[in-house]
Amino acid sequence: MSEEANKKQYSADSIQALEGMEHVRMRPSMYIGDVGVRGLHHLVYEVVDNSIDEAMAGYCDKIEVTINEDNSITTEDNGRGIPVDLHKKEGVSALEVVMTKIGAGGKFDKDSYKVSGGLHGVGVSCVNALSSSLKATVYRDGKIWEQEYERGKTLYPVKSVGESKETGTIVTFVPDDTIFTQTTEYNYETLSNRMRELAYLNKGITIKLTDKRNKDEKGEFISETFHSEEGLKEFIKFLDGNREPLIQNVVSMEGEKNGIPVEVAMVYNTGYSENLHSYVNNINTHEGGTHLSGFRRGLTTTLKKYADNSGMLDKLKFEISGDDFREGLTAIVSVKVAEPQFEGQTKTKLGNREVTSAVSQAVSEMLTDYLEENPDDAKQIVEKVKLAAQARHAAAKAREMVQRKNPMSVGGLPGKLSDCSEQDPTKCEVFLVEGDSAGGTAKQGRDRNFQAILPLRGKILNVEKAMQHKVFENEEIKNIYTALGVTIGTEEDSKALNLDKLRYHKVVIMCDADVDGSHIETLILTFFFRYMRELIEGGHVYIATPPLYLVKKGAKKRYAWNDKDRDAINAEMGGGAGIQRYKGLGEMNAEQLWDTTMNPDFRKLRQVQIDNATESDRIFSMLMGDEVPPRREFIEKNAVYANIDV
Repeated sequence: MSEEANKKQYSADSIQALEGMEHVRMRPSMYIGDVGVRGLHHLVYEVVDNSIDEAMAGYCDKIEVTINEDNSITTEDNGRGIPVDLHKKEGVSALEVVMTKIGAGGKFDKDSYKVSGGLHGVGVSCVNALSSSLKATVYRDGKIWEQEYERGKTLYPVKSVGESKETGTIVTFVPDDTIFTQTTEYNYETLSNRMRELAYLNKGITIKLTDKRNKDEKGEFISETFHSEEGLKEFIKFLDGNREPLIQNVVSMEGEKNGIPVEVAMVYNTGYSENLHSYVNNINTHEGGTHLSGFRRGLTTTLKKYADNSGMLDKLKFEISGDDFREGLTAIVSVKVAEPQFEGQTKTKLGNREVTSAVSQAVSEMLTDYLEENPDDAKQIVEKVKLAAQARHAAAKAREMVQRKNPMSVGGLPGKLSDCSEQDPTKCEVFLVEGDSAGGTAKQGRDRNFQAILPLRGKILNVEKAMQHKVFENEEIKNIYTALGVTIGTEEDSKALNLDKLRYHKVVIMCDADVDGSHIETLILTFFFRYMRELIEGGHVYIATPPLYLVKKGAKKRYAWNDKDRDAINAEMGGGAGIQRYKGLGEMNAEQLWDTTMNPDFRKLRQVQIDNATESDRIFSMLMGDEVPPRREFIEKNAVYANIDV
């Protein structure tokens, strides 16, 4: 290589020394997770976090979030207002520092905020960097202050634009469509769920959400106001509203242990699933951590001691495990930690060891008092624990059957599975197909190198209403476990999933585009959510989207996935096109199924994600549980949509 070419290839100019805001724009996913729908909504949460911090410090009790007509967002609070005086080190207004410097803000000063929800986040400066425009208005010191920005850069110094006795901060931002190329359209339900959650986690605060893009029957903007006086106690009632209660009272406590504020609420229902939700400084720690370990320890120790002393376990022939105490339990644990240490794959697992004993102690004291004061409830809980223990022993035997190789299949794989030849799991995908007929077509149409087919016979078991051993005994569910190659946890953690031997990194649910198909889809998703959540959290679960129509005119033919596309294609063809409505996968031949639904170059796969674990839990219990009225209300509300994307 010539010296000239060498200089061109690598020189000092090749090294990019990026300023903070430039780095955010170049690597946004490092700061907000992704630049898809989730990252877009994360921008709102970051700005609202600042207002929540003011509320937690006792200076703010009203927050308003507005989705404007153009999909810009405005947040407003009645806190103290971001300081505007000169920042000595930076030489500009403190407002400008907060808005344009990564890692700047009052939450890093222990005198300003003892606890901050935003400590886990990235701050309003990142929101500014990822917005095409942002305007900050501050009411403070008797004046109204203002500054505007484009893509994180200031348009002018902070200036006074009026006088006011009010205090607070207003931020309006427009997400940058060159960053968020997938969409810049906000989902009202997603924001509504998070605002409701924040209101429950911070009782006494009023949060109003308004959508100026849509109006109700009265001609007024769609709007909701969230306010909770009882906090987690009300949150539990909301989450467990679709389940039949075992005890009528919510067991709750709020206090400080070892300098750590702890709030816990729990209730037992007649169901079989364990639903534990944990938060640190308002952040949903879906991977758990030391606070959840403390809760489990406090619950198990206290209940076991009470059950032993009552003599109710004397005739039981085997040991009670921790799992038995948590069957049919819905609980929320919320702690406020001054300097949280997060770990885990998505940094949502609390690592602070001192929190374990604080929560354990708090739960133990709460439960001891409750059990002594409510002997009838205590008896109901212990009886439930005994039944859970007996079912667990039955489940252990069923689990052994799942792990044991099936003599009717090759290499321990289900006989119905048509496997692929590729050995690298990261390149492999398996289609869970509704029915043998569609399964046969899929086998013919697939690419045998990397696509496997597992036909499912009819509707799988509704795990929401089944005891654990019944789940493991179900033939279709056993086939799913063995086909995927995953192993089920030990008795100590009966639902933990080991993904080390996962045979396919894409698990695609492929059902008919009709009511029955949607039901089967939901049954499979319920099973994955309750028993294989790690599979969803790892980004391995997808839903195939077969087309609804084939539009043909002469030699031209195109597929349409909805009515709007169908009409548009028909118009493009000059009208009068022949339209075939696909009622099921079986109506397509192998070539059509490959072209539309299985070909990676053309197909439309929807990845299943858990954006809000508590809301997902509530929806699955509502859709698949015993209570009919809330399910009917949900269906009536959403009946306008052809497909419900869970």
